[in-house]
Amino acid sequence: MRPASADDRLDLTAFIEANLPLASVPSIPNIRLHMATPRSGLYRLVMADDSDLMPPYWAYPWAGGAVLARYLFDHSEEVAGKRVVDLGTGSGLVAIAAMKCGAAHVLAIDIDAKAIAAAQLNADANDVVIETRLGDIIEDTPPAADVLLAGDIFYDEALAERVLPFLERCRTAGLDVLIGDPGRAPLPTNSLQQVADYAVPDFGGAKGSSTATSAVFRLR
Repeated sequence: MRPASADDRLDLTAFIEANLPLASVPSIPNIRLHMATPRSGLYRLVMADDSDLMPPYWAYPWAGGAVLARYLFDHSEEVAGKRVVDLGTGSGLVAIAAMKCGAAHVLAIDIDAKAIAAAQLNADANDVVIETRLGDIIEDTPPAADVLLAGDIFYDEALAERVLPFLERCRTAGLDVLIGDPGRAPLPTNSLQQVADYAVPDFGGAKGSSTATSAVFRLR
C-alpha cells in the first residue's frame, strides 16, 4: 500500500471541512464536531482510496463516546491534571472533552487515518491541543498515562477478545480505565463496575437518530 503523502492528508482535510459541517453534539453543546450528513458523500472517500474500506466511524458521535464525554464534564476530577489516552478516538470527541476538563495531556489513538485527520480538525475547532497517533497498540505494553478512556470499543466480539486483556494490563499497570458503551453484546460486564448512565444520541445525533441509554464503566 502506498504511504499517504502530505498532499493526500491535505485533500482529506479539505474534504472533511467542505463536506462535514461543524455542529454542536446533541447533549454536549460545548463541543462541536465535523459530522456527516446525508449530503456528505462519504462514499467518495472510499472510491478515492480503495485500500481503506473501513466504515466511517469517525464521522459520527457514537453513544459510547458521547456518554463518556458527558460523564467527564460532570466529573472533571477524573482527568484534571492527568495524562490521558483515548483509545479508538474516532471523531476525537472523548479526547476533546478530556482536554476541556483540564487534562494535562491527551493522546488520541486510532487505526484509521481518516479518524486521525478528523480528530485533529475537531480538536482545532474546539480550541484544544491533542496528540494523535495512528496505529494499533493493543498488543503493546501499557502506555505512560494515568487514565485510559475507551468509548464504543466493544462493538465486535473478535475485537472484544483482543482488547480486554490489553485493558486489564493497563489496569494492572496502574491506569484508571473508563469505558463508555450503550450495552452492546460483547461488553464484558463481569469485569466492569457501572459508575454512571445518561441518555445520549447514537450514530450521529442527526435528526431522526435514536437516543440510547448508555453507561460509563470502570474496569475492576
